[in-house]
Amino acid sequence: MTGQSRPAAQSTARPSAVWPPVLWPVVQIGHLARRRFDTIFAVEGLNGQQFGVLSALADGDDLSSSDLARAILVRPQSMAALIDSLVQRGLVERHGPRGRGRRAPIRLTRDGHDVLARVRPLVASLASEEVTGLDTDETAQLHHLLAKLRSALVGQEPGTEHEPESGSEP
Repeated sequence: MTGQSRPAAQSTARPSAVWPPVLWPVVQIGHLARRRFDTIFAVEGLNGQQFGVLSALADGDDLSSSDLARAILVRPQSMAALIDSLVQRGLVERHGPRGRGRRAPIRLTRDGHDVLARVRPLVASLASEEVTGLDTDETAQLHHLLAKLRSALVGQEPGTEHEPESGSEP
């Protein structure tokens, strides 16, 4: 077979007029942004998912584990360990009996509110023009486009019925 070339792999996807595909820069930006977020969250010993849970609970509503999974875009099966880690740290608490098929509402504790009060301003600082290179109008436009993209992608996830609640935003 030396000297013979292989046929090109056939793709069923419609070729995009834009290269790279729109999601690739999103992945790259996600890696860069995550490093910055991880540095901020580390100050309080948090990770991104834990911060997402605390943020989703910040408005005072008690949410179930499945509500929180939808809000932070993770599978419900991964929530037990995540919630347990926050309960052990005293940042959230469960109310009511736990068990299969039972809704055990989760809420922020005073310590959870305090951690958010310290972390949120640091997270907000990542939206500054100095960090993003975007002015106010560009930031609003990008936020709109990313929300539209997230909505489209969430709608294509298996087992999802709707987009995350607005409380899922930091």
